[in-house]
Amino acid sequence: MTLLKKSLVAACACATFASTSAHAEKFFGDSSISLLYSDQYEAFGGERDTATVFTFENATGHDWGDTFLFFDRFRGHGFSTGNDSIYGEFAPNLSLSWLTGQDLSFGPIKDVRLSGQYEYGGGDVNNNNLMYGLGLSWDVPGLVYFNTNFYYVDNDTEFDTKDDWQATVTWKAPIEAGSALFVFDGYIDYSSAVSGDHAADFHFNPQLKLDIGNFTGNPGVLLAGIEYSYWRNKYGNTAFDTENAISALVKFHF
Repeated sequence: MTLLKKSLVAACACATFASTSAHAEKFFGDSSISLLYSDQYEAFGGERDTATVFTFENATGHDWGDTFLFFDRFRGHGFSTGNDSIYGEFAPNLSLSWLTGQDLSFGPIKDVRLSGQYEYGGGDVNNNNLMYGLGLSWDVPGLVYFNTNFYYVDNDTEFDTKDDWQATVTWKAPIEAGSALFVFDGYIDYSSAVSGDHAADFHFNPQLKLDIGNFTGNPGVLLAGIEYSYWRNKYGNTAFDTENAISALVKFHF
């Protein structure tokens, strides 16, 4: 591992412990559990997967940066019965403004960040991947957040996947329609191709949720809606047809 890679990994790892500092300030912390169901997931060879996915998520925001953690429990049905797996990611971001003591904002850019991510599990693929790079936090009117991250991906999988690059976009937008409050959020991932090993893949994965709790004076607690997954060359494999899957979902924040 090069000195640059080691430095980025060390800096992102430090972010996970920075909140113990006497001078660190925590702005928010949120945990949620979700239940999703779809019969439109793409499987190998053009088959369709029917599955229930249980998801746990945790997000925190601090003066030094932020963290995001999730675990998916995939449970197959029908011909996919028994095809169960767990997949998780942990993604810390360390604010360079906080680290240097300098305001690095400029134009629509609120901050520049050292970004890392760890990917674990995922059934037969058995990911154990480290990602490190830089991120930008943007000031976009009407959005709670809009972030772009650029990673070098140190792949460690069951199939000896070659290292590549990934660009990630995340966003969250509240939408008001009369007395109804909606949340439109999600992510876009683009992973580069490696000749002779895997294809470039593109994954667009938004959610549109109605804030049910808002009708009872408890906004942001219980939401229900849909998730859409458009995934070209799923897992970088051209043997998968392009996924166009709509999932029903319920989400509870605590």
